[in-house]
Amino acid sequence: ADVNGNLDYAEQCVEAGKFVHFDKPPGSDMKRFRSLLEEAMKRRRVVQMGYQWRYHPAFQAVMQAARQGWLGQLYRFHASIDKLILADERKLLAKFRGGMMFSEGCHLIDCAVAVLGKPRKVTGFLRHDGTLPDSLADNNIAILEYDQAIAEISLAGFHPRGTSHRFVEISGWNGSARLQPYTFPSRLTVDLAKAAGPYNAGEQTIDLAAPPGLGYTPDFREMASVIRNGSRPTYSVGHDLTTHETLLRVCGMLG
Repeated sequence: ADVNGNLDYAEQCVEAGKFVHFDKPPGSDMKRFRSLLEEAMKRRRVVQMGYQWRYHPAFQAVMQAARQGWLGQLYRFHASIDKLILADERKLLAKFRGGMMFSEGCHLIDCAVAVLGKPRKVTGFLRHDGTLPDSLADNNIAILEYDQAIAEISLAGFHPRGTSHRFVEISGWNGSARLQPYTFPSRLTVDLAKAAGPYNAGEQTIDLAAPPGLGYTPDFREMASVIRNGSRPTYSVGHDLTTHETLLRVCGMLG
């Protein structure tokens, strides 16, 4: 939970000429994070962000449907994370004004930015609705506004079975793709007016089982290819900066 401590370590690693896999979120100081990435580029090193669903195959199926244009002109990104946060974890998350949004919402902001780009307006609703006197922002919504679309990201720390209710849904003028829950076994529901990509017209559901090597294995495989073969990372420095700037603005941590 010491995210600024992680930033200290990342800076030391880059200064020592190392490649870095950086846990989320990358600190509360946008200027330091920008400087870290700039220094890494100067040294021809890569800082890989550890956002949880970047390489998650079920999550990526939804993202692919949006990016490939199969859903048509996009108008909405809607996603939610609920989990039961107990007292000890609440104390750790309460250190930052953004609370759960800062710690958990960053994953979904990363996905929204990957699909829709940099929002033109960002609004965060950060509420403390729990009974413990810890000031944790535990019931939150982020609204990201675009010229032709809107993203809504919500999360709260109360649902005792929150994991099974987590979902992401992306909608466009040709239909929608929805994943619920994120964890396996998960279900992908695609509902299209016209057939597109591998999907037929109408509603279809696909039950997805966990593939081998889940977790952060795909991240590390990509990093290995970057180091050994000079491969280009899937996510750019520009994307990582936009994601973190958006997160900090949602959390009221950036002027």
